[in-house]
Amino acid sequence: MTPSKGASVVIVGGGVTGLSAGWQLARAGCDVVVVDKGVIGYEASSRNGGGASHYHSPLFAEEQRMWPLMDELLGYPTEYRRERVIVALTDAQLTHYHYMAAMFNELGYTAEHLDVKQALEMAPLVSDRILGGIHLKFGGQANPQRTVQAYGWAMQDHGGRLLQNAQVSGFEIAGGKVTAVVTSRGTLGCDALVIAAGPQTEGLAAQLGAFAPMAPARAEMIVTEPAPLMPIGGVDGNGLYGRQTLRGNLAYGGGPHEWIEVGEAGPSARPTTPLMRNLARRVAELLPKAEHLRVIRSWAGVIETTPDGRPILDRLKAPDNVVLASMSGVGFGLSPASGHAICDLVLEGRCTFTDIDKFGIDRFADLPADWRLSRGWTPVSGPV
Repeated sequence: MTPSKGASVVIVGGGVTGLSAGWQLARAGCDVVVVDKGVIGYEASSRNGGGASHYHSPLFAEEQRMWPLMDELLGYPTEYRRERVIVALTDAQLTHYHYMAAMFNELGYTAEHLDVKQALEMAPLVSDRILGGIHLKFGGQANPQRTVQAYGWAMQDHGGRLLQNAQVSGFEIAGGKVTAVVTSRGTLGCDALVIAAGPQTEGLAAQLGAFAPMAPARAEMIVTEPAPLMPIGGVDGNGLYGRQTLRGNLAYGGGPHEWIEVGEAGPSARPTTPLMRNLARRVAELLPKAEHLRVIRSWAGVIETTPDGRPILDRLKAPDNVVLASMSGVGFGLSPASGHAICDLVLEGRCTFTDIDKFGIDRFADLPADWRLSRGWTPVSGPV
């Protein structure tokens, strides 16, 4: 594309949230371009646990409706697999998981209790010392890297465009609207703007006079050598989230996250931290029959967290053609639904399928300026 040409809708941020929104807008007939400071999906979007079971979100029902359809809708594989197992290593965990199962069933989503024998049949690598667990017959997991590719390719199939390695530095405003996005590769004219730039969303929103507070954190994942495939690929427990890939690798994360500071260009380095050994130990405790496997890859990337942990999905009152989108660390699983919501906010001015008022930025109007300090969400070292 010619960068100066622009598009009807410019989306800043090429993670799954921005790409899903771009795909939804393109299939609705919009001229759309997704701009990213680097390569699409380079941060958390392509390197996470791949889970799709966010029952606490207003977007949950749409997430559950769409995921089983995504391979067909996108025309490319996401490797989505339905169902998930959560196992307990303590009495307190088992009590909590049984509470969760009751809540799921009340919502109309089937979750069954598992005794030790049943859990081991579904997830043979887990510890014999578990006390039981629950079987979610909904939700599931997908391959983050394949899903990022699928969104990007599907958007382009519908006429959408990608502009990578183009850092956004500012905006042009006229008549109470953003009329152009200034990037390192040229200026893009626009009729509407979506900012879905992860931790950079706060700074970009501030240029437009909007307060969208968030704290960047480094999150780590590890990947092991392949293990024999389990009947259920998504197995959580011991404070971990993750999945077994179709090749057999175990990909797991689960914090604790490290609070950091990042600049406009994102983190300059992704050093290995002591968390990798912490994760490896906990994976071995959860899946001891795989404890002999070597860790072959690790990833330290960046997520953003809002003060209350809930996403931001809002259309600004001024400039009134701007939508802010930050999923506060849970963007991958909710991406089919968040893309739908963002498309609605751009085209209709509101989400048409669920109430997302709690995701508005007005809820932060009285937040103290030192909110990160008061929570202890401060980095232990300088920018990375």
